[in-house]
Amino acid sequence: MAIFGVPLQAMFGQLLLGLVNGSFYAMLSLGLAVIFGLLNIINFTHGAVYMMGAYAAYILMTVLGIGYWPALVLAPLAVGIFGMVIERTMLRWLYKLDHLYGFLLTFGLTLVLEGLFRSVYGVSGQPYPVPDLLRGATDVGFMTLPNYRAWIVVASLSVCLITWYVIERTKLGAYLRAGTENPQLVQAFGINVPLMVTLTYGFGVALAAFAGVLAAPVIQVNPLMGSNLIIVVFAVVVIGGMGSILGSILTGLGLGIVEGLTKVYYPEASSTVVFVIMAIVLMVRPAGLFGREK
Repeated sequence: MAIFGVPLQAMFGQLLLGLVNGSFYAMLSLGLAVIFGLLNIINFTHGAVYMMGAYAAYILMTVLGIGYWPALVLAPLAVGIFGMVIERTMLRWLYKLDHLYGFLLTFGLTLVLEGLFRSVYGVSGQPYPVPDLLRGATDVGFMTLPNYRAWIVVASLSVCLITWYVIERTKLGAYLRAGTENPQLVQAFGINVPLMVTLTYGFGVALAAFAGVLAAPVIQVNPLMGSNLIIVVFAVVVIGGMGSILGSILTGLGLGIVEGLTKVYYPEASSTVVFVIMAIVLMVRPAGLFGREK
């Protein structure tokens, strides 16, 4: 059976690949949206910390013998602490300045981090094995579903939805939003706003590192894996609306699926379709699909 000349199994295979890519887009753009929406910083290091999460898992495996499941917790935690150090020592001085300063600083940090990992590990990729529990595939009737790719989708969506719920539906999220709008008022209630800001940045960075650990078994770990992805992720954030948590999640998943379908019917456009959609959205709605017009 075929749809518009494409075999059904190939179609579902590309849709699954698009959903996996969309899961990475959603997680990375979610971290960017959290940092920008709550801290007003355009964090260009997001691709680098995604790469650092994958390398942290690789180092834990090769040096300490720590497997995938502990690394899924330890690597984001370590990278998140690194992010908090960066926020306390560098970024905290830029919050009241123009966005350009934060962008330039984080862009410079990205070049430094990529250069460090390139000097140590070279440009060739490092293999990371799929955990034994998730090896193989499951026949679901209309296609063969790789177990690890299914896990990526489930884990990414779970983390994204929990993050959205905490920020938008809990008292902690209300404190975070209020702390960015009126920090003096929130501090008057006895809340340590600078600490809250630092933890928020660390969490956003940890989300990117978590995505890096998830990606390690499906792509070779290399210093440029983040730079190859971050431009698309920024486009996802712009389309969804800068600072919109729900917009980042839905747009990331949707654009991943659109990209997968484009690879089936018009492969030449698969690398540019996201940017074409971004241009159209910006012409119709400059604040993004879920952004707030000012």
